[in-house]
Amino acid sequence: MTITVKLFAQYREGRFKAEVRQYPEGTKAIDIIKELGIDKEALPLGVLLVNGRHKEEFVELKEGDVLSLFPKVGGG
Repeated sequence: MTITVKLFAQYREGRFKAEVRQYPEGTKAIDIIKELGIDKEALPLGVLLVNGRHKEEFVELKEGDVLSLFPKVGGG
């Protein structure tokens, strides 16, 4: 199935801004996070959106979904 993956802020470093990628049926957002090598301890996940809606990382993706990943933002 075709999934558009969009990365934001530090998640783009050494990767890409947006890419259309192929995944098998049953793929979950966490599978893509792991495949991309996003270290959630060093740079925790802040927001995960599927088609513009907040979701949990274990959501199962569907054909044509857009997955957007934002790292947690700190500062003050």
